Amino acid sequence: MTTDLSQHALRRRTVSWVVALATVGLIFDGYDLVVYGTVVSGFLRDASQIGRVTPATAGALGSYALVGVLVGALLAGSVGDLLGRRKVMLFSYAWFSVGMAVTAISTTTAMFGLMRFITGLGVGALVATTGALVSEYAPKGRKNLCNAITYSGVPLGSLLAAMLAILLLHHIGWRGMFWIGALPLVTLLPIAYFKMPESAAWLVSRGRLDEARAVSERTGVALPERVTVTPIASDKAGFAGLFGSYLFPTIMLGLMSATGLVLVYSLNTWLPELMLRAGFDAKGSLSFLLVLNGGAVIGALAGSRMADRFGPKPVVAACFLIGSISIALLTFNVPVGMLLALVAIVGLGTSGTQTLIYGFVANYYRTNVRGAGVAWCAGFGRLGGVIGPVLGGALISSGLALNSIFYVLAMIGIVGTVLTLVVPKAHGAREMKAARDVPVLGPEAEKL
Repeated sequence: MTTDLSQHALRRRTVSWVVALATVGLIFDGYDLVVYGTVVSGFLRDASQIGRVTPATAGALGSYALVGVLVGALLAGSVGDLLGRRKVMLFSYAWFSVGMAVTAISTTTAMFGLMRFITGLGVGALVATTGALVSEYAPKGRKNLCNAITYSGVPLGSLLAAMLAILLLHHIGWRGMFWIGALPLVTLLPIAYFKMPESAAWLVSRGRLDEARAVSERTGVALPERVTVTPIASDKAGFAGLFGSYLFPTIMLGLMSATGLVLVYSLNTWLPELMLRAGFDAKGSLSFLLVLNGGAVIGALAGSRMADRFGPKPVVAACFLIGSISIALLTFNVPVGMLLALVAIVGLGTSGTQTLIYGFVANYYRTNVRGAGVAWCAGFGRLGGVIGPVLGGALISSGLALNSIFYVLAMIGIVGTVLTLVVPKAHGAREMKAARDVPVLGPEAEKL
């Protein structure tokens, strides 16, 4: 009994470290993606910073990081499934930290743009790998909650960038803001090197049983009694397996993620402008952005508890629908307090839903394609992140009435609901079929 209690305590401590470090990583991840928006106005007005920046140039510079995220996420998928989650995550921390540091000393638009793309590669690799590791350490019944806590780091990082810009930008300038983004190199990375374990489930799936046993003893994470060490052809790893037996759900999950990110980036980019057009002043319009992201964090955590209880598919579909209805309700003439409440619910139905999608995907696939699955969701979905700001700008430039713009965004939420409902039932729990079975631990070992 004492041994069982000590193992349970050890596992809880391990899960706490994994979730905490992963969350902090994604906070910096979110910070790095949003910090550009806090300094771009200075570039537009002061050519002495990185050279002359026009609005068109500013838009292009902003898109380079998102393109880098897309490429980095897709590249990290197979790499994470073949080389391990821990190595990719540690490398990503170092990569995007160095990228932010070099960006901070950029003196030309060309160098700045190149470094935004290079930094995005590390950001994308981290987003794509984090969900797989957290899912493989999270206890049964709390996997969606652990992923929701972790991916809430992204909107928290967005809030951090905005808050630090308000407090510090005037004192430290845009270069100081980017130096802050490089801090994980000397803070998070050293701690993660010692405290972030490799996934025991991944080691087992690669047949590295001695290493898996060592990780199990060190972390308190139990291994299955019997495991397969030789995969059959139909159980290929990485993207080869992803686009084999998982082809249709993979396409649907990718489209779900892209749809969610269209809403996330269109609203995060254009909601203040839309509220300005609705008659609010500048400070009031920015408050809606803070409420939007606050609602996303709280909503995702609440939704994840429901997802663990009822399954992620119906919860994600319901959140898409709730977000769609709430966006449509923004067209009603209601008191400011109710309007803020609706915007918070919109945050649940957009950014919050996207957080739940990452948890859905991370728990959908079997171990040896899980990294590729999360990478596909983060990478292909990032197309929605590129489209979102462009779509919002096109709708505003077209002269559409404010209500019509909200209705268009609401319809996108309906599309997300439908895509979620057609995703087939997960068979991710089915691990590689037995070519031969090898005992790992005793019969009392907990199933992964």
